[in-house]
Amino acid sequence: MGKIVADQLVDMLVNAGIKRIYAVTGDSLNKLNDAVRREGNIQWVHVRHEEAGAYAASAEAQLGGLACCAGSSGPGHVHLINGLYDANRSGAPVIAIASTVPSFEFGTEYFQETNTIKLFDDCSVYNQIATTPKQLPRMLQAAIQTAIHRKGVSVIGLPGDLTGMDAEEIETSTQIFKQEPEIKPKTDDLMLLAGLIGRHQKITIFCGIGAAGAHDEVVELSQLLNAPVAYSFRAKMDIQYDNPNEIGMTGLLGLPAAYHSMNESDLLLLLGTDFPYTPFMPADCKIVQVDIKPERIGRRAKVDVGLCGSVIDTLKALLPLISKKEDDSFLKAQLKVYEEVKQKMQTYVNDTGTKDNIHPEFVASTINELAADDAIFTVDTGMSCVWGSRYIDATGKRSMIGSFNHGSMANAMPQAIGAALTCPERQVVALCGDGGISMLLGDLATIVQYKLPIKIIIFNNRSLGMVKLEMEVAGLPDWQTDMYNPDFALVAQAMGIKGITIHDPDELKQSLREAFMFNGPVLVNIMTDPNALAMPPKVEFDQVKGMALSMTKLILNGRMEEVLDTVKSNYKHLKDLL
Repeated sequence: MGKIVADQLVDMLVNAGIKRIYAVTGDSLNKLNDAVRREGNIQWVHVRHEEAGAYAASAEAQLGGLACCAGSSGPGHVHLINGLYDANRSGAPVIAIASTVPSFEFGTEYFQETNTIKLFDDCSVYNQIATTPKQLPRMLQAAIQTAIHRKGVSVIGLPGDLTGMDAEEIETSTQIFKQEPEIKPKTDDLMLLAGLIGRHQKITIFCGIGAAGAHDEVVELSQLLNAPVAYSFRAKMDIQYDNPNEIGMTGLLGLPAAYHSMNESDLLLLLGTDFPYTPFMPADCKIVQVDIKPERIGRRAKVDVGLCGSVIDTLKALLPLISKKEDDSFLKAQLKVYEEVKQKMQTYVNDTGTKDNIHPEFVASTINELAADDAIFTVDTGMSCVWGSRYIDATGKRSMIGSFNHGSMANAMPQAIGAALTCPERQVVALCGDGGISMLLGDLATIVQYKLPIKIIIFNNRSLGMVKLEMEVAGLPDWQTDMYNPDFALVAQAMGIKGITIHDPDELKQSLREAFMFNGPVLVNIMTDPNALAMPPKVEFDQVKGMALSMTKLILNGRMEEVLDTVKSNYKHLKDLL
């Protein structure tokens, strides 16, 4: 008996290096599922919700280079979309198989019929539907090549009847080519940059995820120039460690030192960053941007010189052209500011909080202390993302994954599933908000089913904390941000996961130590202070005014106790504002 299309598809995925397909099987996916079973080299990971599968695939792709998820007809593949948006914006090479109705039913408004081309067009770099056996292998080869080299999501629409048809050989290649090119600016442009650097003294380097493979070159350049090094959240794990000139992050989650240094510079070097927050960029200095995608240059800042190249290739070519600068006064001044900022951050850690109002800074700092040197952290969007960004330190071996560009809730737990399956030898810690974990609770069962020893930490502040802060700085009293939560530890136990609830800050360290040592999955439900705020490095007067207005409205509405709790929880921030 010859191969059918489903067998051919699985063979190509195996040859491309795919180890798993995250999916919920059913109807139009069943022949593919059976082909996976018979072939034996791919694991079918039965998630409880396709969105979780897409997030897991995104994490696997970011850690392992290529991953795959699938959704069955209509609602099945529609559920993939949020996770695929995140993967695409994160530059994660993911193959998404969107199986759909039989091809002879197209255009008849058949049961569960969707238009996959329209549906996935905005969250993919490749998006086609195969309707004949000869199309499928050509499209799949192109989809895999595109996902790898354009670093994004490739969607293959797969009619249910096609998977059972006889496979056909094609004249074009089914092989996958993963070679990475060397990309750097031409010599004249490098000389222009070297000359610009030579004419300026106060230089700051700001690194994005595009500088991830260039840690040593960034450090060498910073030492030649006596330049402080700031970075985005996504770049932290790759740039912070073994870097004597690092001064932290800027942006909404960042700290004042990096913001101060960038705005005090007369030359700013943006390396591999598509940092989205233009208000944090300086307006009164020369700016150079190096990016492998030239279409990104100048869209976030008023760039004076834009160069196309990978950061590592560009720096390797630039370094021999740079002369050592002797004046280190600017660097020393910025490092002093950074040291003061770190001392203030420690005051938030030292104040551990009270019963059922444990300070989240203390929680994050303790996790940083106890977690493995090569741990993989996944972080939910919101306040848990803030605490993770500020208190989890890079070691050169750790990884941090989040919904940094798409900004979705509920990403941390399913991304931890992908991370744990991809790197079973490493500790995986999911830093979740109570709002985020509530959205996809069903996939706790996936963690149990596949025996994944994930440590799930819930910052349970009984509210949508980041939304609450957004409303308050806008002068609005928070409304409908409170969360009525179940006992998450009991929910975990019902699923088969060890559950721990921590009420008292004095119990935190020992309880976390026990959780990290436990051989299996653990959910730690930590009752954190709902009124803890995260001040950005740049505080506008309108934000201060908005917070004051919000507090006034709460008082007028009889919520004086909540106002007092907010003030007491954040008295330390008064020093930052004054």
